Amino acid sequence: MKRLQLYFRLVRLDKPIGILLLLWPTLIALWLASAGVPDLQLLLIFTLGTALMRSAGCAVNDYADRDIDRHVKRTVDRPLTSGKIKAWEALTVALLLALMAFLLILPLNALTKQLSVAALLIAASYPYFKRFFAIPQAYLGVAFGFGIPMGFAAVQATVPPAAWWLLAANIFWAIAYDTEYAMVDRDDDLKLGLKTSAITFGRFDVAAVMLCYAATLSIMLVVGWQFGLRGWFIAGLSGAAGCAVYHYTLIRKRDRVGCFAAFRHNNWLGAMLFAGVALDYAAR
Repeated sequence: MKRLQLYFRLVRLDKPIGILLLLWPTLIALWLASAGVPDLQLLLIFTLGTALMRSAGCAVNDYADRDIDRHVKRTVDRPLTSGKIKAWEALTVALLLALMAFLLILPLNALTKQLSVAALLIAASYPYFKRFFAIPQAYLGVAFGFGIPMGFAAVQATVPPAAWWLLAANIFWAIAYDTEYAMVDRDDDLKLGLKTSAITFGRFDVAAVMLCYAATLSIMLVVGWQFGLRGWFIAGLSGAAGCAVYHYTLIRKRDRVGCFAAFRHNNWLGAMLFAGVALDYAAR
């Protein structure tokens, strides 16, 4: 039982915020692709698949960062970093979770399966991007948003331009919320020589976060409008904008606690966007 609890912590099931940050854009894609009436089986597959792949990604991330996390205040007590589990255990957990996720999509079409391979490669390579890429959060946005083209592929057997625009919106959103997250660890990351957007943006970090929020909401507005979304969608978008303004009040002094609170609150920003889409279709 104690071992299972350590694995539970390894894959962050005690911190579901990451699953939700992946799930909201995926659900939005499924709703748009199916004109507001998504297939129940697809909803189940993508919801479980999102949870499994995020969990696998956490295990891979901890494996890649096992020698770094021991020098970071926030991560020093993670199961792998603290030596409570072995490196091979983390890799085994990641492989099993990824295999379970792949088994889930076996009933889906060939294009969705092909995209799932790309999603797996992107997720597995992300932890190494922060070694050299100035804004690894952009790559994270691709990894966290790949459920968007997969969702469209599963419903329509194609990936229209709107799906790629939604992925672009998700990239900007990920840069925003993960920069807030990186602002918490900036001092440690500087000492370790890691690359993060918080370091790259420097004294313009807060401005960059707000510009990324603006880009996300602007793209969402254009895409939603193209899909014929109006009243409830605009209300949801306005709620998300309100969340972004609230985040500004939390991060403007660059306080660790405030920055982490802003990161966690992005769950509500994503929920607002999804609610706007879902309610607009439901009201028709």
